[in-house]
Amino acid sequence: MPYQLAHPPVGSDGVLVKRPSVVNIVCCPEGPMLVRGCDSICDDNGTEYAVNRPVVAVCRCGKSARKPWCDGTHKFLRAGRRW
Repeated sequence: MPYQLAHPPVGSDGVLVKRPSVVNIVCCPEGPMLVRGCDSICDDNGTEYAVNRPVVAVCRCGKSARKPWCDGTHKFLRAGRRW
């Protein structure tokens, strides 16, 4: 399931909310994609999800009940058939 980083959010006062300028993405083997330093994530339908944590786990198996966030469902799927 493709996701992309969205544009940085603007605060209620119209000022751009600053976060670290570096976004780090790590794909865990047979697990989620860990994203550090982003403000929001967009799914392939264009829906934007705000990020309010330093690190978020994004589902890669497509089976999470909390998409786009990982809920650990990948742990229960048979190895080799996850993606």
